[in-house]
Amino acid sequence: MSATAPPVPRLHIVTGKGGTGKTTVAAALALALAGPGRRVLLAEVEGRQGIAPLFDAAPLPYAERHLAAGLDGGEVFGQAVDADEALLDYLDMFYKLGSAGRALRKFGAIDFATTIAPGLRDILLTGKIKEAVSRTEAGRMAYDAVVLDAPPTGRVVKFLNVTVESGRLAKTGPIGKHSRSVARLLHSSLTAVHLVTTPAAMPVQETLDAHRDLLAADLPVGHVVLNKVAGTKTVDVTAEQLREGLRRTGLPSDDGLVDALLDEYAASRVETEAVDAYRDRLERLGRPIDELALLPEGVDLSGLYQLARALRTSLGETRRAAAEPEGDDHGE
Repeated sequence: MSATAPPVPRLHIVTGKGGTGKTTVAAALALALAGPGRRVLLAEVEGRQGIAPLFDAAPLPYAERHLAAGLDGGEVFGQAVDADEALLDYLDMFYKLGSAGRALRKFGAIDFATTIAPGLRDILLTGKIKEAVSRTEAGRMAYDAVVLDAPPTGRVVKFLNVTVESGRLAKTGPIGKHSRSVARLLHSSLTAVHLVTTPAAMPVQETLDAHRDLLAADLPVGHVVLNKVAGTKTVDVTAEQLREGLRRTGLPSDDGLVDALLDEYAASRVETEAVDAYRDRLERLGRPIDELALLPEGVDLSGLYQLARALRTSLGETRRAAAEPEGDDHGE
């Protein structure tokens, strides 16, 4: 008997320690998800305008804008979600204030509200993302997937869980209802929080800590992305193997050159073994791990598509694994 495959996430939240390349990974993931006929929204919420430069595009506006072609014919749209604009939308949606809400902005009321209630800003940002995930147009979902370049791991749990706390405080009225609907999405199988790290001590430890905190908050963890990986796993190389290889290529094979090459290889092997150790620590989390190669020349648009193809392969393998039937074939 076949098991029903779990729902494929529609909201992909990408977080990581600063410097790990989480914005790059979020952009590559959006391209990977934008397969034939699919529409994907790539959003940021920190006001950094980190997405647009990756696509050689102008700064993203609050309004959703076509950003790039996805892999194999899909479309990627971009958006910079601003809390002030989201609050104006909120006032119009729930209180029908319209232009009156805009007038409040001129008097500084919106800045005042988000200053005295810091959590309100995160509620507005996550609420706007939820609206994009659930919106329908012409009888179908407006977006097949939404990718969020989220705050870094140090504060992502607080950012995502703020609607739970506000929902507890506001039992009735639009704020309470709105907060609970956002919380339901963020804690459901329609959401996946992906953790981006590099093979270094501090980012890996912060990833392990974030994984623990996400589970404690009952937030759904998706993939771990090991980014900027250079080289391959270690192999043993002897002096004689080096000498024979040099001879076959017609290069000098004297002891001095062989010893120098062995020293260089030993140094690189130390780095490679460190990557292996970090990979082993991450594998113990029991999450799918995607490895993305270090691009020595930096990430331009071509490199972004290269990373997207690597992620698409991984996503495809994960979805096939999730859809595999259980039962006799597994000896159960």
